[in-house]
Amino acid sequence: MNRETIEAVIEDLKAGRTPRLGVEDVPAFSEEATAGNDHLSPEDLEHIVASLTKTDIPTFERALRAMDEGDLAWLGFKVVYDPAIAVAKSGIGFTKDYGEIGSADGEPLVFFCNDAKEIVASREPSKRDLFQMKDVTRGPSMHNEQFDGLTWASVALFDPVRVWLLGASDVSVELVPFARKVGFEPLVVDYDTAFLNADRFPDAHRILLDGNGFDALFDYHARPEDYVCVLTRGHMHDPEGCIWGVREGAHYIGMMGCKGKNDGIRNLVLEGGVTEGQWEAIKRPIGLKFGAKTPAELAIAIVAELIDVRYRQRYSEEARRKHEDSLGR
Repeated sequence: MNRETIEAVIEDLKAGRTPRLGVEDVPAFSEEATAGNDHLSPEDLEHIVASLTKTDIPTFERALRAMDEGDLAWLGFKVVYDPAIAVAKSGIGFTKDYGEIGSADGEPLVFFCNDAKEIVASREPSKRDLFQMKDVTRGPSMHNEQFDGLTWASVALFDPVRVWLLGASDVSVELVPFARKVGFEPLVVDYDTAFLNADRFPDAHRILLDGNGFDALFDYHARPEDYVCVLTRGHMHDPEGCIWGVREGAHYIGMMGCKGKNDGIRNLVLEGGVTEGQWEAIKRPIGLKFGAKTPAELAIAIVAELIDVRYRQRYSEEARRKHEDSLGR
């Protein structure tokens, strides 16, 4: 969700108007995202938006401040499909007791939550509500369907990590849907339309390079927080991909291939101005090690590594330790 949308919502609420907020702003309510889910639909977002009043202004103002501060934060949406069941006490005997009521009420709600578990909402939530509202930081919530009568959705107030997939290889084909599913923004780069096309990559931003190679890649620029996966077909343009990623200062660079092939590329990369230290910082081979061989298996290994890199990038060692301890790991 962008800043202009939130500002417009605040302006409408101050003027007593129903805000304009659609599925393009909250993709969790889109037809694609809700397909097969009887408890969530685009109409639910319309119902929630229609319920907003001036009392919800502080929620959206807190969202703006989080964006200004670069906070990891979300706007969450409480969707009630059976009010009576939603407020009923729920439990199965061995889960935490959240008191004598379930949800605080049977009405929809928009709330703010950040990674510090700060909650801002127009109404007081119940203990069970708080449990699920804080869980929005998992984005999307893991426990959104844990209790009957209601469900939850969310939208991030920060940009997803961009992942440059250098090469429209079969691994890249498999990698894109996995990456999108876990919140990355994949960009696929190649020069050959036989491989880089809408049929192979319907859900990724495609960058078609001019010429018959990767020389034109250097006309494009990455952000310091971006990740680069060097996956060129036949490994023919891996040196250019590594050199480009280093020059752009990408947060993470990984390259496909076995040790022997990578050693063969080393000299070409160093000749391109990369230092020995920068070469050693490139993850080779890319992906977590668990025996992956097929393109789909390799894509899973790579995405798993990207998740781990993002986790370590966003959270301090102390925060990661507390998280692992809370899970009993």
